[in-house]
Amino acid sequence: MSARLDTNNARWALALTAAAALLALAPQSASPGRLDNICRPESITTSMGPSAEEVALDPAQRILVEYLTRRFSIAAGPTAAVVDTAYRAAGESGLDPLLVLAVISVESRFNPIAESVMGAKGLMQIIPKFHRARLLEHGGDDAVLDPESNIWVGTKILQEYVHRTGTLEAGLQTYNGASRDETGQYSQRVLAERERLDQAVRAALKNRTLALNTKGAL
Repeated sequence: MSARLDTNNARWALALTAAAALLALAPQSASPGRLDNICRPESITTSMGPSAEEVALDPAQRILVEYLTRRFSIAAGPTAAVVDTAYRAAGESGLDPLLVLAVISVESRFNPIAESVMGAKGLMQIIPKFHRARLLEHGGDDAVLDPESNIWVGTKILQEYVHRTGTLEAGLQTYNGASRDETGQYSQRVLAERERLDQAVRAALKNRTLALNTKGAL
C-alpha cells in the first residue's frame, strides 16, 4: 500500500462516518447485485476524500476517473483512489483491472457503503461472515467498509473463484452466488460493463491523439 493512500484512508473514514449517519435514517432494502440508493456517493463531499492530484495515475486511468465521475455522479478524488487500488489489486492477482472496476460498477455503482439484504457490503459487495479470514488480514470485519481493503479482498476472492472454476465466466457467477444460473446473466453484465469501460478509454485516447496531431500540424 502506498503511504499516500494510507493517509487518504483517514479521509475515507470521515466520509464513511458521515454517509453512515444518513444510511441509518433509511430502511435497508437492497437485494444481491442491486443497491440501496438511500445514500449515494455524491452525498460524500469532495473535501473528505483524496484529490485526484494526490493519486498518481497514468493517462488511461485518468480517463477512467473522468468517465466514472460523470457517469455515476461521484467525486473525482475518491474515484481516483478506487481506480488506483483496482489496478494495483488486479495486478497482484493477475486479473484485468477493468474487470475489477466492472464488478464494482455492477455490484455497488461505486457506493462504498452499499449493503444488500443478504449482508453483502461495500464496493465489491463482500459478505463478511463468508470471508472473515481475508478481512482479518486487513483488520477484521469492519474493513469491509474501507474502500481500499474492500477492493483488495474482493479482487482476491474473485481471483480464487476464477482459478477454482476454471473460467472467467464461471468465476464471476460464483462470485455473485449464481453458479447454478446456466444463462450466466451476471457474468454477461460484468463483461458488458468491462467492454463499456474499455471502449470509453480507447475512444478518449484516440480523440486525444487526434487533437495532438491536429495541433502539431498547425
